[in-house]
Amino acid sequence: MLTEKLVSFIVRKQVKKYFRLQPAVAGKISLNRTPQAPLLLYLHIPFCEELCTYCSFHRVLFQESIAREYFAALRQEIYMYKQANYNFQAAYIGGGTPTILLDELAETIKLIRSVFAINEISVETNPNHLDREKMQILQAAGIERLSVGVQSFNDDILKSIGRYDKYGSGKDIIPKIRDLQGWFKTVNIDMIFNFPLQTEEMLKQDLVIIRDLKVDQVTFYPLMIAATTRNDMERKIGIVNNKRGKKYFEMITAELQKEYRASTAWCFSKNDALIDEYVVNYDEYAGIGSGAFGYLNGTVYANLFDIPEYINQVKQENFPVVAKREFNKKSIMLYEFLMQFFGQSLNLAYIRKKHGFWATLYLYPIIFFFLVVRGLKSTGEDGGYIVRKPYYGVIMMREFFTAVNNFRDYCRAKVNNML
Repeated sequence: MLTEKLVSFIVRKQVKKYFRLQPAVAGKISLNRTPQAPLLLYLHIPFCEELCTYCSFHRVLFQESIAREYFAALRQEIYMYKQANYNFQAAYIGGGTPTILLDELAETIKLIRSVFAINEISVETNPNHLDREKMQILQAAGIERLSVGVQSFNDDILKSIGRYDKYGSGKDIIPKIRDLQGWFKTVNIDMIFNFPLQTEEMLKQDLVIIRDLKVDQVTFYPLMIAATTRNDMERKIGIVNNKRGKKYFEMITAELQKEYRASTAWCFSKNDALIDEYVVNYDEYAGIGSGAFGYLNGTVYANLFDIPEYINQVKQENFPVVAKREFNKKSIMLYEFLMQFFGQSLNLAYIRKKHGFWATLYLYPIIFFFLVVRGLKSTGEDGGYIVRKPYYGVIMMREFFTAVNNFRDYCRAKVNNML
């Protein structure tokens, strides 16, 4: 427990530095680059029929007129990246609820495939959108991976987080997930562990249902709450007890490893597929859409959260960047170490090749620490290590994404104050 607290504290301090982004003027930042290795394209669709209390992603209530205008701007921004000499190997479309306007989504996917060398597209959705007509449209658009936000099959949990009335009971959701089999190369379900009222028995039952459904992939996140929404969250669903997180995580891994392999610390797959944490598989990625984050050329940046202003800037053919931070070499190496650790293996030789021999001198004290606490084990190859204790990766990424959520809430508050 002491080691876990130390890891959490250190990572929390580091990621606070990462997300001290400086203001940027839309259109004044250049994202031009010469063609290099393929990257990932992330598109953000911020619209939802209703807003979940625990969610810190950039999202707003759905209004069809503004949503259609938004999709048009999104396609314009895609063209801007093409004109700036970017190419992408895969695309991940998240939200919000990306499937909220399927005709607009299908048109956007068609554009992506026509201008970039895309091999795989992943789309997020919610259980209420799992009907045959929608699946036919997504299948025709060439979607390889569909990720469904389930969170839990337990009705008490679904009621506490406001999803029961919106998406139905666990018994309603189960046949919808079962009927998805065969529609796409990969069907993923997003689950969350360590809800305040979640008991071991509730978690065990969720795991029984998952194994019975035989889905291709399961992503099991720890509950992550932004600092700015913590009080509201605790009032509505209770206080999060991170002390029991490790026990719950060990229950999850013990059960799922019987049929799945670990793609990351918290993603379990039956086949090779794109994962929700695309930051693990791709060194760099472009963020397109309001509130999207990107990481290119050692710079992390965020797009405008104000949707009308986002649309306005794109119409003027300006990159809609609102904030950015240029990482130094140390920060880049720490970021790459974190992503590789979370991805279950570390290739120090690869990092050294990118950044020079002194990368070994800088990172080895960190590697040595994880060797001492038995979090890493050498493979015997030059710079090769495997992760022995995945929960350290869970802790580090939990702190990383909490910092991202804090920044989103800060930006959202600024937008709301302007309205």
